[in-house]
Formats: sequence, structure tokens, C-alpha cells
Amino acid sequence: MNEYLFMLPIILALLLGVLSPGPSFFLVAQTAMSKSRKDALFISFGMGIGAMIFALIAMSGLYVMIQTSALLYSILKICGGLYLLYLAYKILTSTKSLDTPQKATLHVSQKKYFITGLLTQLSNPKTAIIIGSIFAAFLPKEIPDYSIVLLCFIAFILDTGWYSIVAILLSTKKAQKTYINYKKFINIASSIFIIFIAIKLFIN
Repeated sequence: MNEYLFMLPIILALLLGVLSPGPSFFLVAQTAMSKSRKDALFISFGMGIGAMIFALIAMSGLYVMIQTSALLYSILKICGGLYLLYLAYKILTSTKSLDTPQKATLHVSQKKYFITGLLTQLSNPKTAIIIGSIFAAFLPKEIPDYSIVLLCFIAFILDTGWYSIVAILLSTKKAQKTYINYKKFINIASSIFIIFIAIKLFIN
């Protein structure tokens, strides 16, 4: 087991990254309060899959290509920024009150939330570079067997676990009641923050 101790600082660095507030947090929080716990959990699952994809990209060394190719990186940043702007627009123009999806549309709705979570996570190519930098800093020259699988699984668990906690805590009746009372302010604040992230992604 000692050969896997190198994963401890990687786990800590990834956890600190997950806990940092970003568009993912605001999306999960807004969905948990305005829709339902299940919808927010599906978004959390999409976030986890996105983190796992980024970890796989980093482990395969593809992040180096993203980091060194200015054109590719610019294209990914523009696409990611545009998606975040679209996401901010959807939140800002959300006017529906709390509701429970009908049984006939439940599967489609939850699939939509999963895809939203996945795309939100993948909208920032910097995440791939950050994860790649973490791996480059702490991975040994020769990694033990199954390290790639374990690290991808850890990235999935950290993101899915944290955002699931957020979804559960903010989907309570008290949180939803607060959202109803301050819906306009919460949506505007969330949208402004996501727009700020998108603009930062464009110009940085």
C-alpha cells in the first residue's frame, strides 16, 4: 500500500479545487433550491463524470497539447465561455416557481440536468491544465498498477460527493422557502458570478 501514498497530496489538492466556489457550485445550489434534490444530484453526477474525464485527459498527457497549442486552447476557452454565458442567461430568465417534473418527462428532465452538469464541468479547459499540473507535481516516475483508474475514480468521487452534499443541504424546505422569497436576487447574483467567470475565461 505504501506505493500509493503519493496519491494523498493529489487528493488534497483536488479536494481544495472542488471546494473553491465556481459556476458548478452556483448551478447545483440554484437547482437544489429552485427545482428538486434529485435534479441537483443528477447535475452533481454530471460534474463527477466531467472531473473524471479531465483526470483521464491529464493522465494521458493530452493536457500538454491543450497547454502548448494556443489555437486549440483559445477555441476551447471561447466555446466554454459561450456555454457559461448561455447558462447564466438560462438562470437569469428562469421564472418558474418550484415544481416537480411530471412522470412522463421525469427521465428526460434528469437526463437534461446530467448533461448540464457535465457540460458545465467541461466548459473550462483550465481545469484540465490544473489537474494535469497537480499530477505532474506529485506523480512518481513509475506509477503503480491501476493508478490511472484509481485517480479517475477519486476525481469522480470528490466532485460528485461534494456537489451531492451541496444538493442535499440546499434542497431542504427551509432553503427552498428562502429561494422563493429571494429568487430574483439569487438568480441575478448567480448569473453575474457565472458571467464574470466567462469573461475572465475569454480575456485571461
